[in-house]
Amino acid sequence: MGQRHGARAALRQVIDPAVALVFEVDPSELGAATRRSPRAAFARQVAMYLTHVVCGLSMTEVGALFSRDRTTVAHACEVVEDRRDDPELDSRVERLECAIAAVIGALSWRGRR
Repeated sequence: MGQRHGARAALRQVIDPAVALVFEVDPSELGAATRRSPRAAFARQVAMYLTHVVCGLSMTEVGALFSRDRTTVAHACEVVEDRRDDPELDSRVERLECAIAAVIGALSWRGRR
């Protein structure tokens, strides 16, 4: 279980900096225990959404990774899905999905060598 948890935690090392860059927040704000600014809170919701959608982790697993309850993750996913009606936001999230999937794929391939 320790190795599996370590692999999950490593996902945040890929996702957090990418989301922070795109949404112009400090990466440390994504792991903050408090809500911080609305921008940081939404960036955290996007990070949780991407961890669930791109990485295939359950909402319970994502919640554990972000020190949040699974219902908080479910709410985050709903918020992001609803806001993806905005073409600019949808484009940002889609670019993040592609970039994160590519990095995780490359790391997985590298690990099999």
